[in-house]
Amino acid sequence: MIAYFTASIVGKKYHIDKYRRIVDLLKSKGVNVVDEHILEVSEKDIQLQSREKRLAFHEQLEDWVNSADFLVAETSFPSISVGYEISMALDRGKPVLILYSEGDPPALFAYHENEKIVCEQYTLESLPAIITDFLHFVRGEADTRFTFFISSKQASYLAKQGKKYRVPKSVYLRQLIDQDARKTK
Repeated sequence: MIAYFTASIVGKKYHIDKYRRIVDLLKSKGVNVVDEHILEVSEKDIQLQSREKRLAFHEQLEDWVNSADFLVAETSFPSISVGYEISMALDRGKPVLILYSEGDPPALFAYHENEKIVCEQYTLESLPAIITDFLHFVRGEADTRFTFFISSKQASYLAKQGKKYRVPKSVYLRQLIDQDARKTK
């Protein structure tokens, strides 16, 4: 499997250890990770590039996203470029894991109604389990899609609860099922 990793270049000065940890965990699970454009490039390197080199890099970026099986984004430090890359991956039908270690989730994607998006707050301790679960999801080993109709009243309640608990509606429903399953054991 191939993962495209992205994160803020400017945010590297604050989060480089987290970036490396994410990439190392993916690699330890047998995933090939495209990460050099983040881990090995500085903000100054980008600023000094000619227009032609920036255009060529953009073409390379599109090739990387197109060839990846999924995208992993560390979003603790805001970045318009990272948002663009997430949108590009979603447009191509790629699953996306959005990670953030502090603050609020990225507003544009945290509550987005797309089942290809998984948005998770993490600590270095919780990161291995999050990545393992996401890889199961990507490989189709964990989840079964289940679609059903609900009334507008139920939909309204579900939306309200999702906002209240700051989780997608599907996550809220899964949590309810898990709670009920624990009660019946």
